[in-house]
Amino acid sequence: MYLRTALALLGLLAALPARAEPVDPALQAAVDQPTRAEKNRARDPYRHPAETLAFFGVKPDSVVIEISPGGAGYWTEILAPYLKDKGRYIAALPEPTSDEAKREGQGFAEKVAGNAAAFGKVETATFGASQPLAPAGSADFVLTFRNLHNWLAKGEAEATLKAFYAALKPGGVLGIEEHRGLDSAEQDPLAKSGYVRQDYAVKLIESVGFKFAGSSEVNANPKDTKDYPQGVWTLPPSYRLKDVDRAKYQAIGESDRFTLKFVKP
Repeated sequence: MYLRTALALLGLLAALPARAEPVDPALQAAVDQPTRAEKNRARDPYRHPAETLAFFGVKPDSVVIEISPGGAGYWTEILAPYLKDKGRYIAALPEPTSDEAKREGQGFAEKVAGNAAAFGKVETATFGASQPLAPAGSADFVLTFRNLHNWLAKGEAEATLKAFYAALKPGGVLGIEEHRGLDSAEQDPLAKSGYVRQDYAVKLIESVGFKFAGSSEVNANPKDTKDYPQGVWTLPPSYRLKDVDRAKYQAIGESDRFTLKFVKP
């Protein structure tokens, strides 16, 4: 009885939002560096980069794989300088099977080439559900930001998560951020609105072997009602409705997001 009670309490504690972790001054310096693109810096109030990476537990000597960094390289501008002396930053780019993926790859290459001194050695890998992400057990962290809905839409979520699991060392961390769906709404398995229920995500990720290690509300936005004509892309920075009700959506800001940490046993 006492053992069951203790286990239940541990499960409850893991489900509670984590307290804010202290931010490494070197990480804050990477966030504050003036060489970051102005468009990226403008999104910091919504994306909370220092607090998010501190919650995941990234250190200067970590081996970090970022999934689909995009042509803008928002996280690249922070992670590459932070890891360049003692760690490794590996950008996992999507397979160039579409025009969008090709543009992303080209934009990323230009971003890195233009910041070689600040970024140091940036490694790249090809990301696809049909192939290994990295040598088995080689990474301390796999980080992914607002990508889960894409894999659900393609029917590739489970295979993708298994690739992450294989790439991580025992004790390695999967850090994931995603647009958070309404608990009261049934989850669309294709996530066509871009939103994913937090409990749905936790169950899915645990199903491939990960253990849920905690959540953070650092990227929460209670103004997000999640009921827009063009899904999450109605909000900034996408503004799919262009000038229709733009001030309204600008006042809401970017989406409400869950930020979750999982560990490979």
